[in-house]
Amino acid sequence: MAASILIADDDAVQRRLVENMVQKCGYETVVVDSGDAAIAMLTAPDAPVIDAMVLDLVMPGLDGMGVLAKIREAGLNVPVIVQTAHGGIDNVVSAMRAGAQDFVVKPASIERLQVSLRNALNASALKGELQRIRHSREGRLTFADIITRSETMAGVLRTAQKAAASTIPVLVEGDSGVGKELFARAIHGSGERKSKPFVAVNCGAIPDNLVESILFGHEKGAFTGATERHMGKFVEASGGTLFLDEVSELPLAAQVKLLRALQEGAVEAVGGRKPVKVDVRIISATNRKLLDRVKGGQFREDLFYRLHVLPLTIPPLRMRREDIPHLLRHFLARFCAEENRPITGISGEAMAHLSQLEWPGNIRQLENAVYRAVVMSESDQLGLADFPQAVAHSAAMPEAHHQAEPLIVGPAFHSTAPAMVPGKEIPIAPLPSTGTLAMLTNAGEMRPLEDMETEIIRFAIAHYRGQMSEVARRLKIGRSTLYRKLDEAAADDPAAGGADQAS
Repeated sequence: MAASILIADDDAVQRRLVENMVQKCGYETVVVDSGDAAIAMLTAPDAPVIDAMVLDLVMPGLDGMGVLAKIREAGLNVPVIVQTAHGGIDNVVSAMRAGAQDFVVKPASIERLQVSLRNALNASALKGELQRIRHSREGRLTFADIITRSETMAGVLRTAQKAAASTIPVLVEGDSGVGKELFARAIHGSGERKSKPFVAVNCGAIPDNLVESILFGHEKGAFTGATERHMGKFVEASGGTLFLDEVSELPLAAQVKLLRALQEGAVEAVGGRKPVKVDVRIISATNRKLLDRVKGGQFREDLFYRLHVLPLTIPPLRMRREDIPHLLRHFLARFCAEENRPITGISGEAMAHLSQLEWPGNIRQLENAVYRAVVMSESDQLGLADFPQAVAHSAAMPEAHHQAEPLIVGPAFHSTAPAMVPGKEIPIAPLPSTGTLAMLTNAGEMRPLEDMETEIIRFAIAHYRGQMSEVARRLKIGRSTLYRKLDEAAADDPAAGGADQAS
């Protein structure tokens, strides 16, 4: 899913011109004809997510400077590029002081606008990453820090936001690497306990003989090696939130004591003489089906019902592929800053391939792939060769069928994806759209319709640089239908499936 750009201009001709240029730069557009409409769009409860804004300074009613002032008052972080027919230094200085990210003078060239938008989005992504890191360290993460545009995630976020308004126990389920702890921190950071401690414990990383000591504490001399008194994680988190990661790995003996602590609101340290009252909000997480562990006798049923009050299942990355471009942008901005690398973006070819991988390690795997690419790349733009798993996936794709005498049918297509043009995600000018589509096999038989349809879809993805909304619009199918057809094609292709699993 491409970044969404809000365009505010009262001049219909100029508005349409900027809209066309922004779309050619590979972004989706939202257009309004006044400053008031722009503010309404940015602040409406059900408004679409806006990644950046192109704002005309001179408009009747609420002008550009007024819009900048209201954006600042509302605490919005959307980067703004102002455009004006008057390029005087006073106008520029005033706009930049009011919070504008950049400015362009009418009529702006598409190259200039593309650079401004790319820089604004990169700066915004870096700012968001730095804020996310700071919030995480300070225990102030909120749902605004979760990067997602997926409709699949919308319901999960709504449920999590409702959970944050109470102290109801939450069980976060999902594959490894999907961001379970991030959700737990967001629930804590959005609730009444946000000023209190958030204590995370990885239950799967604690030796069995130390689980009770770490969770509930121990007295000095309680066992060999206990040279100091230890309060335990429950007491440490009192007043705040205790996050039990991989709770399914707790040994049965510790599960009994955990159940008692939850029922009585008190813990008894190893070697202690009396219980200590605690007030903790419990959020637990597991990458396994906890009910299956209950049925298998590895997890207590009574404890399961204590923890499984409000289940929250986070879908894997392969179920929300539209999040991949936005995650890539944020990770790229962060690692470029950390490694001091002047990389400007990711090619459309790489974006298209990365968006179609299975990512069994989910967001953690994607993050590490970008980290490696930033460190190892020798170019100012990441390409397909910088992502070995994407190359392996591409190599496993079946070669296009050939025929003795190519048949050209109307506006045809190349049998392979065209060469990619450097840029953020797609080139600033359209690529050639004529070529050949093989209609017959080597044996002279007609190719199956499904094969040709898959080839057309893959060409369209490459042609529009992985902009899946644009691909679906141009092919005149729904985006969900597009993803379904790609999944079906991958399922019918054993070689590609194997490559996905290996990545």
